[in-house]
Amino acid sequence: MRMTDSLRPVLWAVERSTDAVELFGRASPALRRLVSFDSAVWTAADPETGLITAPMVVENLGSGEGCTAYWESEILEENVVPFRELAHAVVPAAGLCAATGGLPGRSARFRRLLLGQGVRDELRVVLRAGDRPWGLVSLFRDSDVFRPEEIALLAELSRPLAARLRTFAQPLETAPRADRPAPGLIVFDEHGDAMSINDEARRYVAQLPEGPSVPSPLGLDLPIWVVGTALQARAIADGRDHVDARVRIRTTEGRWLLCRASSLTGPGGRPGMVALVIEPTTPSDLAVLVAEAYGLTARELQITQLVARGMTTAAIAETLFISPHTVRDHLKTVFTKAGVSSRGELVARLFTEHYRPALPEPTRVQRPDGTIALVRGL
Repeated sequence: MRMTDSLRPVLWAVERSTDAVELFGRASPALRRLVSFDSAVWTAADPETGLITAPMVVENLGSGEGCTAYWESEILEENVVPFRELAHAVVPAAGLCAATGGLPGRSARFRRLLLGQGVRDELRVVLRAGDRPWGLVSLFRDSDVFRPEEIALLAELSRPLAARLRTFAQPLETAPRADRPAPGLIVFDEHGDAMSINDEARRYVAQLPEGPSVPSPLGLDLPIWVVGTALQARAIADGRDHVDARVRIRTTEGRWLLCRASSLTGPGGRPGMVALVIEPTTPSDLAVLVAEAYGLTARELQITQLVARGMTTAAIAETLFISPHTVRDHLKTVFTKAGVSSRGELVARLFTEHYRPALPEPTRVQRPDGTIALVRGL
C-alpha cells in the first residue's frame, strides 16, 4: 500500500472540516488508526511568526499551568527540534528519540516536563503550506518510540493539513462590525506574572475562544496564546530568539485581534516587565494572512494591495515594471481565487469585510432645495 493511499481517511476527514477545531477533532482519531499515540496537542500557528494562536486542542494532557510550562520551555529553554527550527527544516516532522539517538534527556523539555508525566517519546510536525507554518502538532507515546516510517507519514500530512487550515483564515462576511475601541494593555512582571490590565484588555480577552489558560493575580484566566506572546518578548530580550512577539487571534465572533508584546528595560539595563497590547487588526496586519488564505502569490498580493489603493491597471503596470496585459492576467487569477468578479468586491472581500468598523448612524440633513438626505459622518 502506498503511503498516500494510507492517508486517504485522514485527508477525507480534513476536507469535511468547516473550521480549525473540527479539523483537529476529525484528524486526530483518523490519524490514531495509522499512528498510535497516548496524548496530543493540536494548535494553529501564526503563519508569519510561527507562534501559537487559537484554536488549540489538548488530548489526554493536563491543561492550564502544565500547558504554560510546556510552551515556556519551548520558547525560553534549549530544546531538541524546537518548532521554530522544524518550521524551516527540509522535513517538517521529527521524533525526539530519533533526533537524539535514543537520548531524549538531551532536551530540557523532556527532562523537566515529559519524563515526569511518563512520556517516552514525542513526535512533532509543523503543518506547513509553502514556507509558512499554519499549525503545530505534538504526539506523545508512553511505552514506545516513534518509528521512521511514522515520522515520514506525519511529514507527508504536513502540507495537505496546512492547506486546509489556512482556508479558515478567510474573512467571515457575517462577522459583526464593531467600533474600533482603544487598545488593551496587560503588564507582566519580570517573572512572567500578569500584574496590571486595563478594561479594554479584559473585554478583548473575553472575546477569545476557549482553550488552555492560566489563572492570574488579576482575577481572570489568561489564554495560552496571550501568555505565549509575552514569553516570546522575554525570549527576544534574553537574546534567545529574534522572531517578533506578535500573533493574530480570531475571536469567537470571527474577527481578528493583534496581540503584540515588548520587553521593557529594568534597572541596570536588565530585561524588566513586559507590556502586551491587544487591539483590532489593521489591513496591513492581515494582508499576508488573508492573501495566503486565498492562495495568492506574492505578486498577486502586491497587485491586490495596489488595487486597494485605487490605482488603475496602467498605474500598477508602471509601478511594477510589467505590462498592463500581465496585470490583467494576474487580476483575473486573483478574482477566481477570491471568488469575486470586480475590483470593488475584491477589496471588500480581502481588506474590508473582516476589519471594517461599523459606520455611524446616518444623520438627516436638509438640502437647500428642501429635500432630506441621509449623511453618515466620517
